[in-house]
Amino acid sequence: MSRQHHFHIDHRGHSVSVTVEAGHRPVVVVLVDGKETGRAETRGDRPVTVPVELPADPPVAAAVRVTPGPGVPRCLLLAEDGTDPHVMGPRLY
Repeated sequence: MSRQHHFHIDHRGHSVSVTVEAGHRPVVVVLVDGKETGRAETRGDRPVTVPVELPADPPVAAAVRVTPGPGVPRCLLLAEDGTDPHVMGPRLY
């Protein structure tokens, strides 16, 4: 049985949410402003990076780095504006 973990951050006026469905083959889904913009699968506890764009003029490239395990998944927003990675906080539902 798999378990879902949710993460969220507001960055540059945009809402970035991530759902990690943990299990044998973890699935990562990224939403930007409520729209699905990225999806990836990984195996076991291998980290995965999902590229996304933040809608702006011009669009801002970013990526979400997910480490599914061991234990509780961890999520970082990697903005390509030269800032440090942003830790995405867990979101309880």
